[in-house]
Amino acid sequence: MRWAADAVAVMREGARVRLDYSAQSLWRVDRMIEEIRQEGAPYAAVQGVLRGFGAYGGEVVVRWAGGEWVEDGGDHWVRTWDGRYWDPFEEARRCYTGEGSLRLLCRDAMRSA
Repeated sequence: MRWAADAVAVMREGARVRLDYSAQSLWRVDRMIEEIRQEGAPYAAVQGVLRGFGAYGGEVVVRWAGGEWVEDGGDHWVRTWDGRYWDPFEEARRCYTGEGSLRLLCRDAMRSA
């Protein structure tokens, strides 16, 4: 997904953080979201960044848990081989509120693999 590739490029060039689509890299993504949250940026100002992080998290699930992207009416989810649906975009938003974790979403999706 293009949003994931954009997030990787921005993190590499802007923050000098390398994301390699591994499940372990989601620790860094969760920490980056936490840092943004602690800075107090309004949601509207970081919405695009969170979308990129969510896409990145979803792409990690696709690659490591045998999933595929599914789109319906402009909404995107990841469906794993067992038919379960995962919403990495919502999870990135939940991370921003301090209630979610892309790393844990990926872990749970990989358990289904």
